[in-house]
Amino acid sequence: MKQGERPGDGGEQTETKILLSSISAMIAETTTFPIDLTKTTLQLHGESDSLARPTNALRVASEIVRHQGPLSLYKGLSPAIIRHLLYTPIRIVGYENLRNLLVGDNITGGSFSLPTKALVGGISGVIAQVVASPADLVKVRMQADGRMASKGLQPRYSGPFVAFKTIIQTEGIGGLWKGVFPNVQRAFLVNMGELACYDHAKCFVIQNQIAGDNIFAHTLASIMSGLSATALSCPADVVKTRMMSAGKEDKITYINSYDCLVKTVRTEGLKALWKGFFPTWARLGPWQFVFWVSYEKFRQIAELSSF
Repeated sequence: MKQGERPGDGGEQTETKILLSSISAMIAETTTFPIDLTKTTLQLHGESDSLARPTNALRVASEIVRHQGPLSLYKGLSPAIIRHLLYTPIRIVGYENLRNLLVGDNITGGSFSLPTKALVGGISGVIAQVVASPADLVKVRMQADGRMASKGLQPRYSGPFVAFKTIIQTEGIGGLWKGVFPNVQRAFLVNMGELACYDHAKCFVIQNQIAGDNIFAHTLASIMSGLSATALSCPADVVKTRMMSAGKEDKITYINSYDCLVKTVRTEGLKALWKGFFPTWARLGPWQFVFWVSYEKFRQIAELSSF
């Protein structure tokens, strides 16, 4: 199959893309997970104490290492990997299949406008997030446990499977989808920014002969998509993180995502909605770079078309 073609995919090609996207996602997630942990901890800062002193990503990361050791930066990695085994293939392959259905073999995507790409990307992200939300919940809960351990408290969960079992026992099956609505809102915004921007930026770079369909084009596209996705999704990410991290034993509870949004702004100000913006961008940039470069390379090795 020639580089740059976008033919209709058969079942075998789709299965191969699912496998390659899963492998690429695991590589990217493992590489950038400490940044994600720092971002989550930073977003939760101030939730239990409205008078908490200002902090930043570097201070948060150093305190985690000092109190819990270097390996604590990977607290919650296993459910994060499980999540991406579901989340990433659905959104990536789903987006590509919908795009190819709309534009056929046209690699330039000329008939596929940016708003349409954004809508397709958002829909793909929503479907993927609904499926992967339980694993995302466990990841956030285990990351929040790190804050409890640093205060000398007993963590709620000893591992991801214990977390799944405990949540079901104490909160019911529906508890696994706690925070699913802000999660879906965030997924729509992230994928609207990430997939549409990566696809559009890559086409722009290639069409204007800034670079060929190579690592340079993939890098430029991933940087632009990372910034776009972060700017759009950070407020929804803060709300999602706070709702998912809260258990029944916590003092602050939220009725819904709107209630969480209002309480956050009321107690901490509007800027709180962009807590973790730079670590989020610092994570999304490298994550997308590692993922897209790996995924495109794996596709080339497997003799599949470029994304």
